[in-house]
Amino acid sequence: MHIIKLSAIDSTNDYLKDLCAGSNPENFTVVSAETQTKGRGQMGTTWLTEPGKNLIMSLLIKEVLSEINQIFLLNAVVATAITQALKTYDIPELSIKWPNDILSANKKIGGILIENSIRNDGKIVSIVGIGLNVNQTEFQNLPKASSLFLATGKILDKNEILEAIVNAIMDKVSILQFHPESIWEDYNSQLFRKNTPSAFEDADGNRFMGMVHGVTADGRLQLLLEDDSEKHFGIKEISMLY
Repeated sequence: MHIIKLSAIDSTNDYLKDLCAGSNPENFTVVSAETQTKGRGQMGTTWLTEPGKNLIMSLLIKEVLSEINQIFLLNAVVATAITQALKTYDIPELSIKWPNDILSANKKIGGILIENSIRNDGKIVSIVGIGLNVNQTEFQNLPKASSLFLATGKILDKNEILEAIVNAIMDKVSILQFHPESIWEDYNSQLFRKNTPSAFEDADGNRFMGMVHGVTADGRLQLLLEDDSEKHFGIKEISMLY
C-alpha cells in the first residue's frame, strides 16, 4: 500500500488521475488530503468537508475488472469493505443507501465516487474516491449528515481508518476474483430500508411507495411496488424520501 499524503488539493480523484496519466503507479496507490476544494459526489453534487476533520482519499484499482459490465460490482466491493472496516469501531446501525452512501442509522457518514476509464488494451482503470465524516461535529444545513464522532462520542484516528478501509478493499478484491456472488449477497443484505415500505420520487417529481428488493448487476435499484410488480430504476431516475 503506497500512500501519498497532501495538505490541500482541489480533488484527490483528479490528482490520482493526473498521476496515472504521467506515470504508472502501483495498484492500490492511495492519495489522501486534509482538505479538498472541489470534492465531488454522485451526479455532480459537491462534497463539503471541514478541513482536517475527515477522511478524504482516492484509491487506484487496476487489473481487477475485466469487463465493462462489472463496473457496479466494484461499487459493491468498496461499499461493503467500508462497512466491514467501520464495524471494528462499533459504529451503530451501518447500512448502504443505494447506490453508494454509507449510513449510520439514517444519517449519511460517507460517500463513494468511482471514475472508470478503459485503456486501448481494454483494461479498466478505476479511481475510487471516498469521503468519510470522521471527527466533524457540525453540519450546517445538512440535517441528514453525521460523523463517526457523533455516532460514537469518540475522536478517531483518520490514518488508522484509511488503512483499515484499504486493507478491507484489498481483501474484498481477492474474494471478487473467485466468489463475486458473495459480494452481491453482502451488498444486498446491507441495503438501507430493504424490505421496508418507503417513499420515493421519480425524475418528474411523482411520489409513490415501494420496497427495496435489491440491486441488479448493472446497478439498478429493484423496487417492489404497491401492485406487487417489480420495477428497476437507474441512479438518475429515482430518489428515496426519508
